[in-house]
Amino acid sequence: MSTPHTPQIEEDRKLIRRLGGPSKLAKTLGYSKPGSVQRIQNWTVRGIPAAVKVAHPDIFLGSKPVAESV
Repeated sequence: MSTPHTPQIEEDRKLIRRLGGPSKLAKTLGYSKPGSVQRIQNWTVRGIPAAVKVAHPDIFLGSKPVAESV
């Protein structure tokens, strides 16, 4: 199975790396259950869910206007 390379998924991948990678981002988001790091790692392939971005706008939406991401 190949990794999708849509522009949004690529941006999400870069953002996860800038935020310290899956382990650090899981801690930042307060995810502590087993599988939390894997959950974040999955986002590098599937993209960060919109609900997560909306729930944490200071982390995911703070640096650019919403209209610009469309």
